[in-house]
Amino acid sequence: MKNNKERTAVWLYPETMERLDGWLIQDNCKSRSEFIEKALCFYMGYLGTEDTSSYLSKALLSSIEGTLQKTENRVASNLFRLSVEISMMMHLLATTLDVSDEELHRLRGRCVTEVKKTKGKIRLDDAVEFQSRADDE
Repeated sequence: MKNNKERTAVWLYPETMERLDGWLIQDNCKSRSEFIEKALCFYMGYLGTEDTSSYLSKALLSSIEGTLQKTENRVASNLFRLSVEISMMMHLLATTLDVSDEELHRLRGRCVTEVKKTKGKIRLDDAVEFQSRADDE
């Protein structure tokens, strides 16, 4: 492929040429043609792909990954803390209630259904209202 190159004219602004020349050494290119070809291949690859992450700067990608990792760690920490608090509350509540295994099984099924239906947006008001209706029956 390197032997079958075609010659073409490229018209660039003087300031673009200055920038190109400034990047030649840093990109380890031997000529302007090599630099322009690499730049065109990169840009055409960017246009032709749906996964643009390989074309983002490594610093930007690293920064985004770091931010996501911090957020994931914070969420995991909060979920752990919340789980401990819920576990403590359940143990305290269990010491005061006399609930049969069958009642507990039915309640768990109802709660799973409710959480799925509301996508986790459950409210204490709704539970109190349901329990009040259950007492009336």
